[in-house]
Parts: sequence; structure tokens; C-alpha cells
Amino acid sequence: MIRRIARRFLTTLFPAVAGLSPAVAQNDRDLSCDELWYARNAIYADPGYCFEARRAQRVFGRNCFPPYGPLPASDERGVAAIQHRERRYGCR
Repeated sequence: MIRRIARRFLTTLFPAVAGLSPAVAQNDRDLSCDELWYARNAIYADPGYCFEARRAQRVFGRNCFPPYGPLPASDERGVAAIQHRERRYGCR
């Protein structure tokens, strides 16, 4: 479920990451800093990332599980793109 939500955000924000045409993209200004935060962290939560931040633990739970390795390259690109938007909008 988390992966599906993150993928929806990614395909909306960054169609190139999902292999879609830019014409498919929704205007990213419609998304809040909270929505960007959620999309980024959902990518980490899906494979069982162990969150230390209380906010992330409240949203995604304290349960974490292996494998604890690096994200696939496509997910890394998605995280980087979201972080770029967060910086651009001054999100914390």
C-alpha cells in the first residue's frame, strides 16, 4: 500500500522517473510540503526502513525489517527529485 501511494506521488510529480511523458504531470505546486515529505518517506518505509524521527514513526510505524540495503536506483532518483522540490519550496 505504501509503495502504491509513493508511486502515485512520483508519477504525478516526476513523470520521467516513472517513464511517463511530462505532459502527464500534475502541477507540483498543488502539493504541500507535508505531501512531499510523505511521498519521500513512503519510499523508505516500503522496504522496511527503520525511522528514528518521531513524526515518521507515528506515520509509518516503528516496525522495520530486512533487507536494510540501499534503495533501487529508480527509488533513489525519486527521493532526490522530491528532496529537490522540498528545498526549492523551503520545506523543513
